Amino acid sequence: MLWLGVNTWLFIRTFLLYSTGLQYHYLYNMLGLGLCISRASAAVLNLNCSLVLLPMCRSLLTFIRGTHTVSSRKTRRLLDKSKTFHVACGIAICIFSVVHVSAHLVNVVNFSASYSDDFPALNLAHYRGEDPKLIILTTIPGVTGVLLVLILFLMFTSSSSCIRVFSYEIFWYTHNLFIVFYVILMVHMVGGALKYQTNVESHPPGCLRANQSSGKQEGLESAEDDERRCREEAYFQPHNPQTWLWVSGPLCLYCAERLYRYIRSCHPVTILAVVRHPCDVIELRMLKKNFSARPGQYIVLNCPGVSSFENHPFTLTTCPTVNKETFGIHLRVVGDWTKRFAQLLLPESRLDLEILPMMPQRKYPKLYVDGPFGSPSEEVFNYDVSLCVAGGIGVTPFACVLHALLDGWTGFRLRRLYFVWVCRELQSFYWFAELLCAVHHKLWQENRPDYFNLKLYVSQTDSLQQSLREEKYRPLATRLQLGRPRWKALLEEIGNSNKHKRVGVFCCGPKGISRTLHRLCNSARTSNTTFEFNKESFS
Repeated sequence: MLWLGVNTWLFIRTFLLYSTGLQYHYLYNMLGLGLCISRASAAVLNLNCSLVLLPMCRSLLTFIRGTHTVSSRKTRRLLDKSKTFHVACGIAICIFSVVHVSAHLVNVVNFSASYSDDFPALNLAHYRGEDPKLIILTTIPGVTGVLLVLILFLMFTSSSSCIRVFSYEIFWYTHNLFIVFYVILMVHMVGGALKYQTNVESHPPGCLRANQSSGKQEGLESAEDDERRCREEAYFQPHNPQTWLWVSGPLCLYCAERLYRYIRSCHPVTILAVVRHPCDVIELRMLKKNFSARPGQYIVLNCPGVSSFENHPFTLTTCPTVNKETFGIHLRVVGDWTKRFAQLLLPESRLDLEILPMMPQRKYPKLYVDGPFGSPSEEVFNYDVSLCVAGGIGVTPFACVLHALLDGWTGFRLRRLYFVWVCRELQSFYWFAELLCAVHHKLWQENRPDYFNLKLYVSQTDSLQQSLREEKYRPLATRLQLGRPRWKALLEEIGNSNKHKRVGVFCCGPKGISRTLHRLCNSARTSNTTFEFNKESFS
């Protein structure tokens, strides 16, 4: 609401300034409403072009999130919407760019059709009736405007979900055109297409010039007409470019962060082991000097052997501890980048091996790690009761939470954890079967069986020919259910068991599950229990 209010106020304020301001009187008479709309939309564009960079300062947001004395849980939950805010600013830029361009097309036509013979310095056209296309292609604002529209069109179309899913490379490369976009944006106003009057006091708009009469008969001009006479001719000058004042601060902040992240990610990473899991999932165990992270955070990987410019986020499944400096991720081979990365990690000649430890003759690809960065899953430990819902490989952020319980992390608020994992195939549970059983046994030995409530669901029944019959997986077999969870009944059960409490609901999985949970959390009124929904997403 604050963002919408500022945008609305800025648009109206600028519109009124150009429609009623004396310094724009002659320009407004020439261009009409096109002038007001183009400048008002430009003000909104300046604001959003500066704000759109701030949600991408991941290290800064992670620092703010980690400073619990500065930011409350509500503030940290707002930071979880950073990607949503980035998208909102991007959509606003696209919408007001269309408005801005449309208004300026009307202005160009008016510059040609309403050429001012009285004030030649005010004109952008060289003569009355000049071709508007020629005006656009022979002025700096016109040429840079065309380039900005083309770049913005490429960035907007490649940001659609279908392109990001099926060809992430196109999205990545076109989105990095924002650097060119900002450079052109800051020189867009250099040409001075729109000018304002500088001597309003000595030449009030509408005054009678020396060669102009009031229309009265000669000799009948009154003293009032003499007072209305202009003391000098009107002078006009273009505005100084102001866009750089809006975007330079956020742009410098973003560039400084990228430099910091580049220096930090240059530290070498050692791959200790690569583990193959069922259903095309690979576990990567790594070691990096002075690397520390909290459960729920994620890192960004760059493998030059696959692509020097592409960076992909992955949630940490194990974090470094006092006694163990290694950390790890689980990645599912689903796209071109992960397929090529998996081929470098697991050559065809050695795909039959289950674990590939680091050996002198084995040369792993060079790897760079940027991060860690904050995510909503960090808040799991900041509730008395938390519900973690995972769909398939979406279990990765919660695996790190389970590792923290197993490793004996202390100092957190959590008193009860509900864990729901939904998979299509039974084999998917083997990714973290040993971890789940280890957490279960540890809590039973500590006489805290109610601390961890586990529910497993498998949606495809044809994969149950191989059930979890191993003795070591017996705790999982007793908690395995067929079909999909009944989410409303599940929330009611949790609400009745935790009356008058605030339950943190964390979801990482398909959109269908997250939409259902979000709707139920907003409408649940069971036993005065409040459910706060948190959706895992990479900013």
